[in-house]
Amino acid sequence: MVHLITAALFIGSVLLTVFGLNTVVQPMMGLALLGLALALRPRIGRLNPDLPTLREADAPALFDLLGGIADTCGVRPPETVQLAAEFSVTVTHYGFSRKRCLVVGLPLWAAYPPQQRVAAVAHALAYAAPRNARSRAFVAMALESLAAGSGTMRTNDTAYISWNANPLAFGADHVAAGARNFNIRGKFSEWVLVIPRAAMSATARLLLWLTLPASWSALLEADDAAARTASSEATVAALNDQDLARPVCVETHRMVIETKTLAPRRSTRSPQQDFWEKLARQAARLREQRGGDATQDSLNASRVARLSAAPRCQAAITLDEPGLTRIADELRRPEKAVVDKIMRDGVAERSFSSLVRR
Repeated sequence: MVHLITAALFIGSVLLTVFGLNTVVQPMMGLALLGLALALRPRIGRLNPDLPTLREADAPALFDLLGGIADTCGVRPPETVQLAAEFSVTVTHYGFSRKRCLVVGLPLWAAYPPQQRVAAVAHALAYAAPRNARSRAFVAMALESLAAGSGTMRTNDTAYISWNANPLAFGADHVAAGARNFNIRGKFSEWVLVIPRAAMSATARLLLWLTLPASWSALLEADDAAARTASSEATVAALNDQDLARPVCVETHRMVIETKTLAPRRSTRSPQQDFWEKLARQAARLREQRGGDATQDSLNASRVARLSAAPRCQAAITLDEPGLTRIADELRRPEKAVVDKIMRDGVAERSFSSLVRR
């Protein structure tokens, strides 16, 4: 329905514009419908140009591991890997053929032990499989279009002018009148956009509600796939360690501040080589301090209880020391690129609140 409505809006805008050129109202209505159609247009995913991108030729050991995990989970392996500065492992799609890209957050990669990394990757690949309704092309593109369209029609503070100049200044009356008229038009535009924005938001919520059972089923299947791949213990430990997201991001921010302010002799363009090793040691200390008392939300608690009650699965894929060394060598240069980006831009604000909710 979302895609059919988008096509109908586009066709209607073209017909109103073409057959109503001798009028004024029909072309204006056509432009309005064209704006709605463009806001709802299907978005073709693309790779993030700001993140280092790896392909199989760049990291054969890493892609060999990903291929084995994908085969165990029964899904298609990713074509590319990107490294980010967030505490997450997700799968995105790009291109008309919807190729798969695994986005690995280096804070999570550093904080997790090897088997928990395998569990996190297996869960991300299995959850993004086509059996998850929200990962299918039509549903995923509809959700992206609705979210982007609703955001496009959202007003911001720059749409208003605040004029507080001296009323005795030269031309103050004309400028104040112009500002007042501009604000009136902005308010009118805001009221005009309320209905389509509300309709898009309501449709997105309805689509999320309709796909919730399928998404929950895919979530549980992804947990089972991760348990079969990395073992039940590693999967449960990975779920328990999701509460490390905020303290790890805070520690990353602290290390950035320390490098920039307390180590003036060390250039921020070439930060310490052991950045991720220090982060991993801090995560290990936090894990020891926490002990077995992991703070979980109700969703994660039910998933942990379900995996704990199920028959134990042994690891189908294990990371040995030579494999870890090869993968670490392949990731050394892109890891440095991510550190340079963190040193330049700081820790993204959403990293402090974006926990792995799956």
